[in-house]
Amino acid sequence: MTTLSNNAVTARAHTNIALVKYWGKKDENLIIPYTGSLSLTLDYFYTDTQVAFDANLTTDDVQIDGQPASAKTTARVSRFLDIVRQRSGITKSAAVRSTNHVPTAAGLASSASAFAALAAASSRAAGMNLSLTDLSRLARRGSGSACRSIFGGFAEWQPGTDDTNSYAIPIKSHGLADLRVIALTTVKGPKAISSRQGMRLSVTTSPYYPAWIQTAQADLVALKAALAAADFTAIGKISELNAMRMHALTLSADPDFTYFNGQTLTIIDLVKSLRHSGVECYYTIDAGPNVKVLCQSETTEKIVTTFSKVLGDENVIVTKPGPGVQYL
Repeated sequence: MTTLSNNAVTARAHTNIALVKYWGKKDENLIIPYTGSLSLTLDYFYTDTQVAFDANLTTDDVQIDGQPASAKTTARVSRFLDIVRQRSGITKSAAVRSTNHVPTAAGLASSASAFAALAAASSRAAGMNLSLTDLSRLARRGSGSACRSIFGGFAEWQPGTDDTNSYAIPIKSHGLADLRVIALTTVKGPKAISSRQGMRLSVTTSPYYPAWIQTAQADLVALKAALAAADFTAIGKISELNAMRMHALTLSADPDFTYFNGQTLTIIDLVKSLRHSGVECYYTIDAGPNVKVLCQSETTEKIVTTFSKVLGDENVIVTKPGPGVQYL
């Protein structure tokens, strides 16, 4: 990535996969969720973003993967930068150069890594030196799940009630060094229904949304207990069930919709078949057709071989727990 100026700051943030999902906002402007969530940051997928505030610019100049960002994306980035400008007192427009090492809008948490990296780079370029907690709060304003990508390993997003107390915290775990997440890609392009649209529709029309709030809260308590006990079986079962409960909201919305495609369903069946044959693994699916399989190091090769035959080697990627936000 070419350096914009001596004042430019570059940050890297990794995607995360929610094991207990975030699905639904009670405040869409501040991005305050109805429930808490818990995720694992992954090492393979990440975004590098460089930001420089420049008095010579009359408007924000945003490029992604070497191309000018769309008007919609530029507007979203500028709204986020307005928060940074307001809090820092800076008035300059910014040049933003972002490189995604993750498919965009396909359910692989590209917005999480993108806005976590943007929050880190832009706040420091504006002269702010934020704590990780305040950086998490700031990243949340761009994309809710971005607040969790500030931290490495496991992170819990505490929903809070307002802008001051809604942020992520790291969750310590022991005995899970051999945990692996196998990312299975069925589609690399944007999904037809954005996460924001999907959440809004689920919250406002699914008759099961109140039950989701209750079960998600219970799942979060159970998952934290499983992490504390390093109980891989419990972690997998809770994660898989929570994912399907989230996707049940999309099927029960009006109009109904789904993020699954045919290969998503094939993968689900294969994971269950592997498990029944003695290969312990579990699936989880965010807002998109792509699937992540939770397993342990000793079963990774068998699972990779199975899915490579179905999806091709290039669509089967083994990931490990990843780091928090970094400055490059």
